[in-house]
Amino acid sequence: MTAARRIAPGGLRRRIAVTFALSVAAATGALALGSYLIVRSARLDDSASRAVSQSRFNLSFAATVTSNDALLAAYRTRGDFCSLILPGEGAAVRSGPFCPGPGEVPAGLLALIDRGRLGSERLQIAGRNEIAVGGRVPGRREAVVFFYDEQQVWNDLATLRNVLAAGWLVLSLLAAIGGGLLARRVLAPVARASTAARSMAEGRLDTRLPAAGSDEFAEWARAFNEMADALEATIAKLSAAERRERAFTANVAHELRTPLTALLTEAQLLSDQSGGLPDEQRRITELLVHDVDRLRHLTDDLLEISRLDAGSEPTQTELLDVGAVLHAVVASHGWSGDVALDAGRLLVTTDRRRLERILANLIGNAIRHGGSGVRVTAAAIEQEVVVVVSDDGPGIPAEYLPHVFDRFSKGDRSRSAGGSGLGLAIALEHAHLLGGTITARSDEGRGATFTLRLPVAGPLRDGAEVVADGGQDGSVNATEV
Repeated sequence: MTAARRIAPGGLRRRIAVTFALSVAAATGALALGSYLIVRSARLDDSASRAVSQSRFNLSFAATVTSNDALLAAYRTRGDFCSLILPGEGAAVRSGPFCPGPGEVPAGLLALIDRGRLGSERLQIAGRNEIAVGGRVPGRREAVVFFYDEQQVWNDLATLRNVLAAGWLVLSLLAAIGGGLLARRVLAPVARASTAARSMAEGRLDTRLPAAGSDEFAEWARAFNEMADALEATIAKLSAAERRERAFTANVAHELRTPLTALLTEAQLLSDQSGGLPDEQRRITELLVHDVDRLRHLTDDLLEISRLDAGSEPTQTELLDVGAVLHAVVASHGWSGDVALDAGRLLVTTDRRRLERILANLIGNAIRHGGSGVRVTAAAIEQEVVVVVSDDGPGIPAEYLPHVFDRFSKGDRSRSAGGSGLGLAIALEHAHLLGGTITARSDEGRGATFTLRLPVAGPLRDGAEVVADGGQDGSVNATEV
């Protein structure tokens, strides 16, 4: 089974936690800002209202006092503001040395006073926040400007701002922590489901999820478990059917092999004694021998593919010279006149029998479809030995090329004629068992190219050599001496 693409863990959890934290931060920030603005407006409005009320009283009181000195003395007894008298003529008089002078009265406020209006304006004097309220004394030419200290109000507002900002930061941090814990708790069933799905993808079909509870996740877990039960049952049935099919194929091939061997021997004897037969009957005898031989090869291929599926043939590796094995395979099959071979000394640690089978299948396939225009090259490329088998046959149509290694592939009949349809599949299975690969390439009408790649062995020990020669049965034997 092919494992699904893995997703980086924690991505959704982080998004939920961040979303929760940002939502709480935005809400608490808006609440804190709104609270600050409301309190600020209320405090400043209250301060301004008290200053204006006090100033109205002070101006009314000033109308009853004829002496500016007496008026300032009366104002000084209040102690919570300072006064600046602006007479119609002459110098201005202020209630104390620290009271602002005429030059510090805002021009806008003076303009209101000149029009006989009571005005107020906030300003900073010597780094302190003040509110100036001024107007004309009723029935007189003098105008009086009162300065009220608002620094404490602004200090209180700054303290409130800092407290709200600190509270906002604390709540945001707690929201981030709480969001992470909440996301982990909420997504724990999702994490378990992801782990269970990955386990099933890796072949552990007995994986199940806890389905306690009555919420959506519990229902999801029950649905997952039902799906897993159905999938496990289906795969068990398919596996049993596959085992029965493999056993049937192996048994049929095994049972057919003995009578086919006898039939081939008898057909060969008939062919040997067909010299006195008419030409037509002799031709029929030759066809009989050929078809029985094809049937025997098909049976052998079925037996081999069954052994590959069952994994009953262990791989036995040894140090081999691929070039020597190639020459021996070509010679043992009588292909020397049909194959242009270019292969030098190339060392690999591999299984001799499997390598011979791969090379024989690839070269035999090329000869069957390319005639005498078969070329075989072998070379070491980086950490691999690469064997390329190409022919000048009709090539493989593009739509059939992806299925060229399929068992009993019937897509390209031009290249399957005369064979069992298992040769390339067997070669690919052997290549995988040796840690290698086989790829196919073809331009239709220009032949086909098959490329075998095998991992390279380490260097030989001092004085060691690798040789390959033909055995008595035509097979290739490689020996390290």
